[in-house]
Amino acid sequence: GALDVQRVAGNFHISVHGLNIFVANQIFDGSSHVNVSHVIHRLSFGPEYPGIHNPLDDTSRILHDTSGTFKYYIKVVPTEYRYLSKGVLPTNQFSVTEYFVPIRPTDRSWPAVYFLYDLSPITVTIREERRNFLHFITRLCAVLGGTFAMT
Repeated sequence: GALDVQRVAGNFHISVHGLNIFVANQIFDGSSHVNVSHVIHRLSFGPEYPGIHNPLDDTSRILHDTSGTFKYYIKVVPTEYRYLSKGVLPTNQFSVTEYFVPIRPTDRSWPAVYFLYDLSPITVTIREERRNFLHFITRLCAVLGGTFAMT
């Protein structure tokens, strides 16, 4: 699915706290029985460009003996990808830090998965470049010279 958000810091999360606490206790027999295991197939903050790496793609977090809250702190960096054809793709890339906090019997909160994101004030520009033939010859001579020097 897709989720449209404003270009300001914020969060989105998945939890059961929307339920009436009495109903939730009846359904789950207490917060320690809520399993927030999850798989993130794909997470991006805009269109993808060649060579982009989204660090949370294909992430799997499976809980077996405990329950708790996952928090993903995401730093979003606005990015412009400039093609050789002079086209510009405005998008974003991101880094992430992950924390897991196990639930304790005395906790008054429910397990959840939080995605907390913040936007960088700096934009990164990535440009496609085509190297000329002279650059190729120079690199080839460097490799051959290094090989000759080692033998």
